[in-house]
Amino acid sequence: MKVYRAQEIMKSEEKVGVELNGVSVWIDSVDPKQETAKVHVEDRPADARVVPVDELQEVQ
Repeated sequence: MKVYRAQEIMKSEEKVGVELNGVSVWIDSVDPKQETAKVHVEDRPADARVVPVDELQEVQ
């Protein structure tokens, strides 16, 4: 995924499916300079981590 798309998804009012290694995640924030995103698994918001944006996959 590209940084601009991660930012669009994060700001979207509609739910857009995103996966990290086959696991559904929510994007909490995006750092365009570092090209990273803070994400958490849908049912575990306290289990957040920072990952490279290019590891995220949009689910169609």
